Amino acid sequence: MNAESTATHWLDPGPFLRGVAWLDKGRPVRADPADSMRLPWDTGERATLPIGVRLEFTAQAAHAVEIRYRATVPGPTDALRDLAHGFALWDRHGVIREVWTEPAVEAVVRIELPGGPGPFILYPPEGQSPLILGLRGIGGSVAPAPPARRWVVHGDSITEGWWSTRPAHGWPAVAGRALGWDTVNLGYAGAARGELATAEQLAGLPADVLTLAFGTNCWSRVPFSAPLLYETTRAFLDLVRQGHPRTPLLLVSPVLRPDAERTPNRLGATLGALRDAMERATRDRITAGDDHLALLPGRDLLGPEHLADGLHPDDTGHQVLGLAVVTALRRAGFDAG
Repeated sequence: MNAESTATHWLDPGPFLRGVAWLDKGRPVRADPADSMRLPWDTGERATLPIGVRLEFTAQAAHAVEIRYRATVPGPTDALRDLAHGFALWDRHGVIREVWTEPAVEAVVRIELPGGPGPFILYPPEGQSPLILGLRGIGGSVAPAPPARRWVVHGDSITEGWWSTRPAHGWPAVAGRALGWDTVNLGYAGAARGELATAEQLAGLPADVLTLAFGTNCWSRVPFSAPLLYETTRAFLDLVRQGHPRTPLLLVSPVLRPDAERTPNRLGATLGALRDAMERATRDRITAGDDHLALLPGRDLLGPEHLADGLHPDDTGHQVLGLAVVTALRRAGFDAG
């Protein structure tokens, strides 16, 4: 088979997909479909979006790659017209190009390659929950990128990447590229309040490294007291450790939220007090002998100038936060192996 004839054959996307936690009837999802009834509705809703799912590949003489996909936005077909549909091609150093296409229920997009073998990362447009149906090299072949360390990250809307302008700009994507890891993004906007069912799902999910970054929504969405969050953090870590007794685990406490730092919630807890409770629970476990656990205090990682809306980081804030997490993981020695 010559190189040009390769272009007529669609390849199974499965081996190329990265950032996949679970599959539900072939579609990547971010919560265990066999355990969905125990999750809050907002967690379940956000888990249907393929945040962080991407294609990683190498190229042999190919000058372009074509992606066949199906857009799965709920609602009538004409609603797709109002949604931008962009694919972004990256390597480890930065964005190479973006291709914007007219939304369609099913379509093929062609992305020109810069030459060289890669590896390349292709970020689909998350907002349309695209289902990748196939891919093929044009003028040559493409192959799945070599496997990398699997990094599972759990958090809230900040982890999900809110207010970043592209899927590739959220802090877990920034950090994952810097480390060369396979980032699995389990950030749930509006949720991530220490749900113990989520901890049990994390315990059963393969991971080489884990990061937990929740707590902000425990101030407002579902109010916690400081003692309640202390015990919730302890319980959450206990459950995760049942499946990952020695997996490197970094806990990032909530980042700056100016309106909440000294303002009591309905149970009288400020975000500062909640953050302190999470950090004390983590330090207590480290003191008790968990030498594969590390803490990154979040309060001073970002300044007000990094917050797009007083809560979520802008692109610069996500970059700063992602690189701070990389530094913490390396200082803890979690990047070895």
